[in-house]
Amino acid sequence: MKKILFICWALCFSYCLHAQDTVKGFVYEDSNKNGKKERREKGLPQVAVSNGVEVVLTDEKGAYTLPIGDDDIIFVIKPAGYAVPVSENNLPRYYYIHKPAGSPDLEYKGVEPTGSLPRSVDFALYPTEEQESFTAMIFGDPQPYTEKELELFARGVVDKAKDEEGISFGISLGDLAGDDLDLHPKYAEVLKNTSWPWYNVMGNHDMNYDATTDSQSDESFEKTFGPSAYAFNHGDAHFIVLEDILYPDPRDGQGYWGGFREDQLDFIENDLKHVDKDRLVVLSFHIPLWHENENSFRDSDRKRLFDLLKEYPNRLAISAHTHLQRHNFYTAADGWEGAGRFHEYNAGTTSGDWYSGQLNEEGIPVSTMRDGTPKGYALLRVVGNQYQIDYQVIGKPLEHQIKIFNPKVVANNRGSSSGIFANFYMGDKNDKVEYKIDEGEWKTMNWTEAPDPAYLADVMEWDLMEKLVPGRRPSNPVNSTHLWRGSIPTNLPLGKHTITVRATDMFGRTFTETSEYTIAEPVSY
Repeated sequence: MKKILFICWALCFSYCLHAQDTVKGFVYEDSNKNGKKERREKGLPQVAVSNGVEVVLTDEKGAYTLPIGDDDIIFVIKPAGYAVPVSENNLPRYYYIHKPAGSPDLEYKGVEPTGSLPRSVDFALYPTEEQESFTAMIFGDPQPYTEKELELFARGVVDKAKDEEGISFGISLGDLAGDDLDLHPKYAEVLKNTSWPWYNVMGNHDMNYDATTDSQSDESFEKTFGPSAYAFNHGDAHFIVLEDILYPDPRDGQGYWGGFREDQLDFIENDLKHVDKDRLVVLSFHIPLWHENENSFRDSDRKRLFDLLKEYPNRLAISAHTHLQRHNFYTAADGWEGAGRFHEYNAGTTSGDWYSGQLNEEGIPVSTMRDGTPKGYALLRVVGNQYQIDYQVIGKPLEHQIKIFNPKVVANNRGSSSGIFANFYMGDKNDKVEYKIDEGEWKTMNWTEAPDPAYLADVMEWDLMEKLVPGRRPSNPVNSTHLWRGSIPTNLPLGKHTITVRATDMFGRTFTETSEYTIAEPVSY
């Protein structure tokens, strides 16, 4: 009898242990949208579900099974043609957090204890019509350090962006807050004023700095936004969102370093096993894969990422962090072995140069970035497995893509070391940029890596002030990667002349901008 009781106890213990180590559930079509799986609601087969490392597909009944630990998030990878529930702040709810003991005791609160694992962790999906052609809004670095700066973001960016039409969803590329993680929920409330769901990336200013391990640095982020590494599908595109901050820096235990943990790279590998090779793969993370600051990203992690994607001919990476705007193209010299060049768009930011500069007529800092790019947001336009990117400058028509800097007046027939400068915000040095004077012939402008003189003039204005004005001095300028120069003719008739600049981008689209200057008689000594 004792032997039988012992066997029963052992079986029960084994079952409980197994139940604690395994999560089961269904992905189903929630026809009445009440968030509960009911018997008549069908399960959805071949839908990917993940624990942040492993990725499995549901069976013909919509069922899945995954291993789970005491600090995991289970999430469904939304298939194309379906939507997930959203919170009152338009945050997608596609995940279940399992932290029986809650987050560790940190300065900024994390997840409260979730208790025992439910018998079934189910994910509701709603069928929806998704076109193969769609537009996603991309934000970089809102980064408010205070509630006042959050208000500036709300009035200066969101109040403008919310009027965009045809947006399917948004992706915010990290630094949603500026170290004060209590601003995360308030930031989400601001984004509620748009009418589309927002997927969020974790940035280095969204971390729990008092965490002792990298895996715990996202505890407060998880509380508001869910997992820091996940994926979803929309149309013919597959989106992978990643936290790419190693904290503390494994080299010296101080600060942070750009890179991925092994489990994050394993997730990408396992996720891509279920993604057709002809789909567009879009990766979103905070720290760019390369920057002028050497060793800003761990080489081995970039190389493994490249190797995982080399069989995908259609791919794009989007990052932020730098408070500049540029395109990075990776080749074999950088470890990329796939077809063509690997394109990373390092997006401009909605905080611009950290809410600096003079105030506009609405009392909001102009915040032009150090490379002369005005603050704004990007519009990722996807058609099938191809993409284009537009940059929307805040307060300007979409057609405004170039800023011209030139002298206002030059002496007739007298040589000048001044020049015509064109800052083509979305430009790359391989783009074609030309200019003409009046109805003259088009001439090629020369790409130059130098500070934007228009931005430099704005900064110098602060240093020449004799009385302080509201606002904060902008940061010092840096070399722009999208600046072109042409000589300024002085051998033309006296009077006003029109400068026209046209630029053709990497997608074959042409943009124009005009400016004026005056040719006057020289003034004698």
